[in-house]
Amino acid sequence: MRYRTIIAVFFAFVLTIGLTAVWSAETDGREGDAAANLVAADGSPTGTEDAAPNTEVAPKKKGNRFARFFKAPFKAVGKLFSGGDDKFQRLSEKDVAKFESSPLLRVEDANSEAAEKKHEGGSAKDYLERGKDYLNDGKLNEAITELSRAVSLDPRLVKAHNLMAVAYDRKGLHERARESYARALDITREDAQTLNNLGYSLYLNGNYRAAIERLKRAAKLAPADERIWNNLALAQSRLGKYDDAFKSFKRAGGEYTARLNVAAMLERAGREQDAIEHYEAARKLQPNSETALRRLADLYGRTGQADKAEQIRQALANRAGDQVAAGN
Repeated sequence: MRYRTIIAVFFAFVLTIGLTAVWSAETDGREGDAAANLVAADGSPTGTEDAAPNTEVAPKKKGNRFARFFKAPFKAVGKLFSGGDDKFQRLSEKDVAKFESSPLLRVEDANSEAAEKKHEGGSAKDYLERGKDYLNDGKLNEAITELSRAVSLDPRLVKAHNLMAVAYDRKGLHERARESYARALDITREDAQTLNNLGYSLYLNGNYRAAIERLKRAAKLAPADERIWNNLALAQSRLGKYDDAFKSFKRAGGEYTARLNVAAMLERAGREQDAIEHYEAARKLQPNSETALRRLADLYGRTGQADKAEQIRQALANRAGDQVAAGN
């Protein structure tokens, strides 16, 4: 029993060190805005609605990304101590059905016919759909071509102007993007997604006050849209309005997630004591929060609060021991 406890404590220590590196990689090693990446890593949607292959927000899993990262190794250790199960399992009818329903992958080479035939022509909405597909695939030039044809056929097609602006922004053609956003808003000033996309564009370009103004208008039009509230919170954080940012993050994902996100923003701004307060508040809401415990251990250590840092590390070790015991 003592051997298992030692293993658990050692395992928790290694994970604490490793996850600090993971946290840094998630926030600083990815393309785009570092603060937005930090929030997105915790499962909060940010950015423009139609700038990624999956434009619909996936249903949230219980717990956050860091929690899922923690749980997997503990399950593995639990199997190690329990001996595991090395018996071969027979395929059920459901398993067979999964194999039978798996799509085939066709390999294209130089001797194959054209992998994809272009579907040209059609209505403005046809061009819009093709442009959206190209945008989601990262084919920006093709997206702009299709969306340009869409607006030439129907100059009042707001969605086409909006998506063309997103494509221009991603190419770095920000002046062109602003022109497309302006055309969309000339048609209707009450389109939440156009205002959100424009607000996020302004945020990325450092125009935080203008970004907040557009994002607040978007939030009034779509008060249940998490992405808009998170974008608004990011812009508010950049102006040092952390109380407002907390309220916006809370509207998006609840108090616990809001505490973690604001704490992360404060930590990036060098306001470590304020960050500690929000992480501690998150810990009160979820006492076994791996994210809060891990960040508190690091922050208490960096700010010379050795006793508190040790207490948090012990809490992490106890958490590890509980996970190992649960796997037995």
